[in-house]
Amino acid sequence: MLNKPLRAALALACAAPFIAPLSTHAAVGADEAAKLKTTLTPLGAERAANKDGSIPAWDGGLTRAPAGYKSGDPRPDPYAAEKPLFSIDAKSMDQHAAKLSDGVKALMKKYPDFRIDVYPTHRSAAAPQWVYDNTLRNATRAKLVDGGHGTENAYGGTPFPIPKDGGELLQNHRLAWTGSNVQAPVRVWVVTADGRRALASGGVQSLRKPYYDPDGSIEKFDGYYQLGKFAVTEPGSKAGEAILAHDNLNASQPRGLWQYLVGQRRVRKAPSVAYDTPDSVTSGIGLFDEAFMLFGPIDKHQLKLVGKRELYIPYNNNRAASAKVADLVTPKTLNPALVRWELHRVWEVEATLADGKRHVVPKRKYYLDEDTWQIVMFDGWDAKGELWRTNYTLMLLAPDIPAVVGNMMWGGYDLHTGAYYLNMASNELPVQYKPVAPIPRAFFSAEELANEGTR
Repeated sequence: MLNKPLRAALALACAAPFIAPLSTHAAVGADEAAKLKTTLTPLGAERAANKDGSIPAWDGGLTRAPAGYKSGDPRPDPYAAEKPLFSIDAKSMDQHAAKLSDGVKALMKKYPDFRIDVYPTHRSAAAPQWVYDNTLRNATRAKLVDGGHGTENAYGGTPFPIPKDGGELLQNHRLAWTGSNVQAPVRVWVVTADGRRALASGGVQSLRKPYYDPDGSIEKFDGYYQLGKFAVTEPGSKAGEAILAHDNLNASQPRGLWQYLVGQRRVRKAPSVAYDTPDSVTSGIGLFDEAFMLFGPIDKHQLKLVGKRELYIPYNNNRAASAKVADLVTPKTLNPALVRWELHRVWEVEATLADGKRHVVPKRKYYLDEDTWQIVMFDGWDAKGELWRTNYTLMLLAPDIPAVVGNMMWGGYDLHTGAYYLNMASNELPVQYKPVAPIPRAFFSAEELANEGTR
């Protein structure tokens, strides 16, 4: 029989290979990083077309707005003349099952009228050259920390363009390029199971991303990669409310969350704006950690990188972004005739509930677009193992930034109740997602939130 010290040493030696990847992950070597200039795009996607050419090679994306475009205007659809190649519905989904998510198949089964119209694929994603340059630097220096839920030694680009595990993939999403400073008036629409559409919230969304300050540097960066504020202006019962968030690269650092509630007339810290707390902005249909496709900590789940696959996903949805609300937000689902779907390569990450943790969605599957690293769809299962939720973002093409933006026009379906929502939509509003001059940090302070509430 082994003595206690020997048993302890053997146990530690056996456990070490499994513990280490959760706490830190080494950056790739220079030779592997060099692929970002050859076989991979500057952000880490496969540069080449797929085998049958249905996904074309990346040629640099779209980097210029059309002539006459004014910043903040609804962006025109550069592919408006295209017609669907084919449609997929409940009758034909078995022929395409390998390229459909579980959630999309569930919607087809639940709603016989639901379909997806598949258009030619355009790899329109792009970013500024300085973002590409920083991504190359990050490839050889960035690493995971905080049990795989934080990042260090990264700045100004994709942190893990050649990812090795699920934690790196989700950090890529958190730090995906969608602009440096942006604002937009937005509305949140909810649709009940009986098909009634209602305005849940409306206001102004403001984002500052110090991680993507073109005049900053890794030496000056303090770790807070995103400062966000949603100031509510409608409906009247909610006008004046606001949510403020300061998100840090490292899970071990304090996350700043505050709410201003009109009835209380004061700013309060809001630690409950996280995890599976029902999202008040969506009238409780969504959960807070589903916001922006991933919001706040996800340390209640273990992450597994499943691999890469080809999937039909919403993409280049400028037409949907300019549609009238009544035409787009229809009973049961978004209007299939206005949502554009394309075939793209995506990374799949599976999140399962960690031992000793509690969450109303114990299992999720995330699908990340290879060209932008943004979560474009995810599905969630309940404690009984039944598919419960399926979430999406319509992916807005913004060549003026340049970017393909997934942090607008996102939402989710509750497959149990039949309710759904569309969040951060600027349809019929005068300004769309707009790059702006650097927003002062003071604008995102709790003190300023309090001052705004008393005006």
